[in-house]
Amino acid sequence: MNTIIQNILVFTTLAFALLFLVKKFFWKKKTKKACGTDDCGCH
Repeated sequence: MNTIIQNILVFTTLAFALLFLVKKFFWKKKTKKACGTDDCGCH
């Protein structure tokens, strides 16, 4: 019974770690930064 609980904890921790890595590296929001209405090209 104890190993079942350990397996569940290990797999849930692994799932959270993988979701964190996917969110951090692959789900980047594309922000469009502009410095005003004249589009001076500063970015």
